[in-house]
Amino acid sequence: MKSFKSFDGTRIVYEQWGQEGAGPWVVLHHGFIADARLNWVLPGVVDALVRAGRRVTALDARSHGGSDKPTEAERCGELNMARDLEALFDLLGEDAIDLVGYSMGAVVALIVASREARIRRLVVGGVGEGVVVCGGVDRRVIDPAELTEALRALDASTIGDPAAAGFRALVDATGADREALIAHCQAVHQSPIALDAIGAPTRVIAGEADPLAVRPEVLVDAIPDATLTRVPGDHQLAVATPKFATTLVDFLGG
Repeated sequence: MKSFKSFDGTRIVYEQWGQEGAGPWVVLHHGFIADARLNWVLPGVVDALVRAGRRVTALDARSHGGSDKPTEAERCGELNMARDLEALFDLLGEDAIDLVGYSMGAVVALIVASREARIRRLVVGGVGEGVVVCGGVDRRVIDPAELTEALRALDASTIGDPAAAGFRALVDATGADREALIAHCQAVHQSPIALDAIGAPTRVIAGEADPLAVRPEVLVDAIPDATLTRVPGDHQLAVATPKFATTLVDFLGG
């Protein structure tokens, strides 16, 4: 894997696929707890894009995967991840980039797209009305304080909140760094995103049984040039459905 030092010295790792010169880069940003491999490679999204002739770059966000894992809240959160993403754009050195984000990564992508002229097309999944109401991932479904408590629990069986327990189970299954993830929870984005400033054509992809992507049409209505596709699955499974990958490939085009 390749890596770069971001604005504050945090090392961010990324991987690339596809042939040089095969259209604009598609940049993928994963969700909370996951990494590029879990969110994009294993479900077949990267393969689908490469088969369609696209070049793909996917990073591991700070606090995740192979990237550095700061445990100070001021070095975590989606605003810092947005700066990491912009640093990656600088490294790619191109004026037109297709950006895809899922869940936490969707929030990061929306922040970047609201202030970045290099986005040609934007796709966000795993989010819905919560971005408009909460300024990020839907805290009405998973409260950062509840999630922090679940991540700190010595015995996962004592976690009472079902949503938090589900995220803790994923942490334990993947071996993710709990202290770094706690720091992210303390810095989670909660202020309005300038969705009306997004100039790129945008596709919102929402799982039909995803509690974190309820009422996605509200998010679509808040973005000037946005459309909606619903796919089967809940928050973890929607990104792995064939319809997710085909929608992505069709919308991004060549």
